[in-house]
Amino acid sequence: MKPIEWWNNKLKMLDQTKLPQKTAFIKTSDYRKVVTAIKELQVRGAPAIGVAAAYGIVLGAHALKVSSKEAFLMRLEQILQDFAAARPTAVNLFHTIDRMRKAAVRDADVLGMKQALLKEALRIHAEEEAATERLSQLGAELIKSGFTILTHCNAGPLATAGYGTALGIIIAAHRQDKNTQVIATETRPLCQGARITTWELMQENIPATLITDSMAGYFMSRGKIDCVIVGADRIAANGDTANKIGTYTLAVLASENNIPFYVAAPTSTIDLSLASGDQIPIEERNPEEVTDIAGIRLAPRGIKAANPAFDVTPHRYITAIITEKGIVREPYSDSLMSF
Repeated sequence: MKPIEWWNNKLKMLDQTKLPQKTAFIKTSDYRKVVTAIKELQVRGAPAIGVAAAYGIVLGAHALKVSSKEAFLMRLEQILQDFAAARPTAVNLFHTIDRMRKAAVRDADVLGMKQALLKEALRIHAEEEAATERLSQLGAELIKSGFTILTHCNAGPLATAGYGTALGIIIAAHRQDKNTQVIATETRPLCQGARITTWELMQENIPATLITDSMAGYFMSRGKIDCVIVGADRIAANGDTANKIGTYTLAVLASENNIPFYVAAPTSTIDLSLASGDQIPIEERNPEEVTDIAGIRLAPRGIKAANPAFDVTPHRYITAIITEKGIVREPYSDSLMSF
């Protein structure tokens, strides 16, 4: 299944909020609907957000009715800012915006700029597909036969518009007949693990068990987990990694139990402009995602709820970072800089 597809001069996106009960697609030529899809997690996962934004920028640019290059670039900048405001943590989004801005100014006329933007969006998508397939094959080398792998949130094909990162490695190992099994956390508050990761694993016929987030320590302490693999939304220059809330907890538990903890991400997720994870912006989402599930209220009315969407795992807890350009280890300040 292609979660994001440029289709008949429109963007076709799988609505991930409907899974697993329903497979529904959004088809639009309105860039504002792409911005909304990113904000509302209809499209989610750092690489997929970047790809969707690239095509969304194309839609916005193609709708501009201006003749001068200056007017076009001024209107285009507003479209870019609309996407920049959609979600603050995933750096792939901002890499995309920067690339699309640079692509637009290469041509002298408006038609040429519009064509250049589409070519760049297609290039970004193809690069993410190739990168995630490559890193998945590299990461599978770390998986031994019979491993039970714990993964958190969702980092499969749907989150990357490609092969997948953490889940891509698991899929690659499974296709190599390594007889792997997966323990997937539900990933509160939005249950991406329960709704999407388990669904993708079932599509691949990979044996999987769903647990609540708070059960991870139980299984680790009893020797039921051989390694942990997660994706990433932004990796700082020193290796500190932002990922779905709860990842830091798993990294500390893995360290306590001497379990390898791997981060899988394309190099488009690395942000060398940030020295450490302290500088990574953390998105705060609607508290109702905590107090409600699928529109059903669980908590009493009037209770305060906090909802940071991500946490930062310090690099000292990360055994290795798996990218399409290689598997890197400490010192990350040196190894990541080589990219």
